[in-house]
Amino acid sequence: MKKFSLILKNEIKESITAKWFYLYSIVFIGAVIVLYVTGITESQVLGFMGLSRFLLTYIQLCLVVLPIFILITTVRSIVGGKESNAFEYMLSMPVSFRDFFWGKLIGRLSIVLAPVIVALILSVFVGLIKRLEIEWLILIKYSLLLISLSWFFLCLGMLISSIVDRQETGLAIAFFIWLVLILFLDFILIGVFLRYRINPELIITIALLNPLQDFRVASIMLFDPDMTLLGPAAWFILSLFGKTGFFLFTFFYPLIAGFILAVGGYVIFSRRDVV
Repeated sequence: MKKFSLILKNEIKESITAKWFYLYSIVFIGAVIVLYVTGITESQVLGFMGLSRFLLTYIQLCLVVLPIFILITTVRSIVGGKESNAFEYMLSMPVSFRDFFWGKLIGRLSIVLAPVIVALILSVFVGLIKRLEIEWLILIKYSLLLISLSWFFLCLGMLISSIVDRQETGLAIAFFIWLVLILFLDFILIGVFLRYRINPELIITIALLNPLQDFRVASIMLFDPDMTLLGPAAWFILSLFGKTGFFLFTFFYPLIAGFILAVGGYVIFSRRDVV
């Protein structure tokens, strides 16, 4: 456990001093400042004002930026150490593969979540000063969804980093997966549905296998419990899961899927020649 803690602290220390961490922090914390300065909390869209209006915009930022930031920084963690011969030094010490892999994973998770959570806390602090109405339950649920989504993409990045032999290859794979999940999947499914007249319930079920799609739908449900914006798809989702059930599915599915990916990454990492 002591060796695990040392690896975890070392990963946090290295990440904090990395340039990507400062850029990552500026994007999310800076977004809070910009959104408040531009007066977005005073505007009204679909009846939402105040902090709820801010969260609606912040969700869109997280949906696009958070996954790719996590992927492109995490895929370097394992393969980068291999290319720089850092593993030869690390593994010369009495450190197990298990402590090294999971220490880096948990350390990176804390660093990835820190700017996002700080940005949310800052938004609440400013909201309290401006005496905005704060929906605490929505804020807590949204934070849980962010943690779950971050965990999934972090574990995916660690798996990719364990498989590839070069950082460029890992970055290309990560970017392609991000494009498929965030841009192409919906369009592909809609095209398949229109071309082959497949059962729409099957198409919706396949779409729900995408953690980003689940995050998007669950975020909509936080502000619109009946999900009227989704049309007929909302009826199928609510009849299948229910409101509480779908939130639990959206929270636990990325956690479980991410853990499976992380275990796969650990098995590959521990069995390959990493020096």
